Amino acid sequence: MDHDDNQIVPRDVLPVVIIGNGPSGICLSYLLSGYTPYLSPEGTHPNPLLQSKLEQHSHVSILEQDLEYLCEGLEGRSSNPVAVLFDSLLLPDSDFGLDCASPLLWRYQPERAIRHLVLGKGPPGGAWHAMEGSMLTLSLANWMELPGLKLKDWVREKRKNVRNDRATPAEIASYYQHYVTQMGLQDSFACGTTVTSVQRDSREEGAGRGPWRVQGLGWQGGEEVPFTVYAENVVLATGTHDIPARLAVEGEDLPFVCHSFWELEAAIEAGRLDQASDPVLIVGAGLTAADAVLATHHLNTPVYHAFRRSVTDPDLIFNQLPKVLYPEYHKVHQMMTQQQQHHHQQQEAPPRPGGSRVSHPEHAPSSFSGSYPGYVSFPKHHVVAFKPDRKCVLEGEGGRRTALQVSMALVLIGSHPNLSFLPENGQPLSLNPQEPVSCRRNPLDVEPYTYESLHEPGLYAMGPLVGENFVRFLKGGALAIATHLSRKQRQQQQGEETNTQAV
Repeated sequence: MDHDDNQIVPRDVLPVVIIGNGPSGICLSYLLSGYTPYLSPEGTHPNPLLQSKLEQHSHVSILEQDLEYLCEGLEGRSSNPVAVLFDSLLLPDSDFGLDCASPLLWRYQPERAIRHLVLGKGPPGGAWHAMEGSMLTLSLANWMELPGLKLKDWVREKRKNVRNDRATPAEIASYYQHYVTQMGLQDSFACGTTVTSVQRDSREEGAGRGPWRVQGLGWQGGEEVPFTVYAENVVLATGTHDIPARLAVEGEDLPFVCHSFWELEAAIEAGRLDQASDPVLIVGAGLTAADAVLATHHLNTPVYHAFRRSVTDPDLIFNQLPKVLYPEYHKVHQMMTQQQQHHHQQQEAPPRPGGSRVSHPEHAPSSFSGSYPGYVSFPKHHVVAFKPDRKCVLEGEGGRRTALQVSMALVLIGSHPNLSFLPENGQPLSLNPQEPVSCRRNPLDVEPYTYESLHEPGLYAMGPLVGENFVRFLKGGALAIATHLSRKQRQQQQGEETNTQAV
């Protein structure tokens, strides 16, 4: 790192720099630090086809095998094949609620380590440290764990009465931080660093293939200092919780319109919402929107819930989650469904008591009766405008409009990653270079078995940036990248040996 005599990170060209120290970056650091997966001598996988493939090269580490071959024929809840493979190896048959032992044996082989640096703004764990509060996480606790340290055992030591399925965000954040220390990874982590620029070093001849120059700000002796570090390979593992997505409609900047779940929590804690409040409008049909519906409904505050999709749309996240494992999200989906039926049965209804009547074509909402009192859904609706008098105008099919009086509106339609350190915010690296990068709609375009960018050799992406929003599946990116980097290292070493022999 260049800044007078300050040295926060090394001056030479590193093999790998990882940007982001959440679970993606931590898992990759583990694999690059010499922790190597093999088929255990006693290990058996419940999938006989995968078991027979693993036995063909049982003495060879998974990092040296043909991942594409191992992935063939596997099915799972991720569209990334290596994510399905690694999840199946770490947690066999977990989609069926089974707790099968992993057939993997982890060996610490420091001679295999690849020198790397992990840069992150806060402590290891990334966005999990920002998710304070007592909400249980979406995933079963063992789905959140990283290889080599059982989350359940770790949580059991922390609290007496373990609920063995879920953990809180605070526990998960603490686990990730502890994991880095427990596995001896901390020397590769530079926390408290903000990356401001990533580009090829133009001073090198043939600039297109020179090392990457990573610049940013870090803390040294209590003050913020600029740094520069050079790398042969850069891995983008920055996650997605940086910039909330916006509707881009009139009135979206009004003070009653919010874009994060935490603003709802703040309003609840401050006592600004109760059963006498005007309804809260929640826009969106993802898991964060569902959390907001549950939190608001729990207070007995009335809820309006607007979303663009049909309740039966197969792309709706609720239609992809096993009901038995996610009872609370299944409940929200039921609410959405039954209210949709309720809508079909109902003609224009009188407004909510105390609400002002709106003339056609803007009409008042259905009443809050039905199977879930205090909740009304608006499937296949989008927001047209927010008004200063706290009215929200929705438009449904056929252009029919509804005006709703609300206490606050929560726009929870996803978020965009902050890739401001890349030229054009990383847009040229995405599936559709004409659109902003979006983890759900327009992820970065990578080779499926290596996670290397199809547009920039030596640049990799993992986690939400390639559409992987669940911790259980982002670990597959770590396996793919570590396998590819190990192959590169072996080829480099063979090349050097050949040159030495020639001399």
